[in-house]
Amino acid sequence: MDTPVSPVTLITGGSRGLGRNAATHLARAGHDLILTYRSQSAEAEAAAAELQALGRRVAVLPLDVADSGSFAAFAARVREVLAGWGRQQFEHLVNNAGTGLHVPFAQTTEAQLDEMYRIHFKGPYLLTQALLPLIADGGRILNISSGLARFSVPGTSAYGSMKGAVEVLTRYLARELGERRISVNTLAPGAIETDFGGGRLREDRQLNAWVASQTPLGRVGQPDDIGGAVAALLEPGTAWINGQRIEASGGMLV
Repeated sequence: MDTPVSPVTLITGGSRGLGRNAATHLARAGHDLILTYRSQSAEAEAAAAELQALGRRVAVLPLDVADSGSFAAFAARVREVLAGWGRQQFEHLVNNAGTGLHVPFAQTTEAQLDEMYRIHFKGPYLLTQALLPLIADGGRILNISSGLARFSVPGTSAYGSMKGAVEVLTRYLARELGERRISVNTLAPGAIETDFGGGRLREDRQLNAWVASQTPLGRVGQPDDIGGAVAALLEPGTAWINGQRIEASGGMLV
C-alpha cells in the first residue's frame, strides 16, 4: 500500500507570531511546511527546529512581501525545495505576513499608505499569482485579514482598508480558481495578544481590558485561537467552504 503523501503548506511570515502558531498546529496535523521570514534568520531556524522535532519536513526561506520584484526568484526557490522533497507542487498557501500601523487618518502619510498597500494587498496579490503554477489542483489559499475590516477603530484606517481589499480579492480568486478546485477563503482574526504592532494589546492593560469588555466570550484572543482556526480551515473536510470570510474574534463588537 502506498504511503499517504503529507500536504505541504507555505506560510508567509511563518517564523513568528500567529504564523508560527499556525505552523505548529499544522505540523501536529501532519503538514510539511515552508515558512518565510523577512530578516530574523535565527528566529526562523529556531521555529524550523521546533517543527522538525514534531517529525515534519520544514524549509525556511527569506521573503519581503513588500518587494514584488523578488517573487519570481522566490517561486523558483520554492520549486527547488519541493524538488528536494520529491514534489512538484504544494497544497496550501497562507498569506499571513504583515505589519500594523496605528496612525490617525489625518496624520497618515502617503509613504505609510503605500507601505500598507505593498505589504497587505499588492504583495498577496502578486505573490499568489507567482506561486499559482506550484499550487496543486484541489488545494487551498487562505488570506489573513483582520476584524478591522468589519469594525472600525480610530487609527487603523490604512491597515483596515487594505485588509478589506484582501477580502474582496478572496472572492475573486475563489471564482477564478474554481475550475482547478482550489478553495480560497479569508480568516479575519480579532484582537490577539502577540508582539504584533509592538505588542500594544499585550502591554497596555487598559486597552486589553476594553477589548475583553467588547467581546462576548469575555477575554482577548490568544495565538492558539487563530492557529487552531487556520488548521481547521485547511483540513480535508472543509474544502467545500469557499469564497468566505471567517472571523475569529470571540464575537468582538457583534
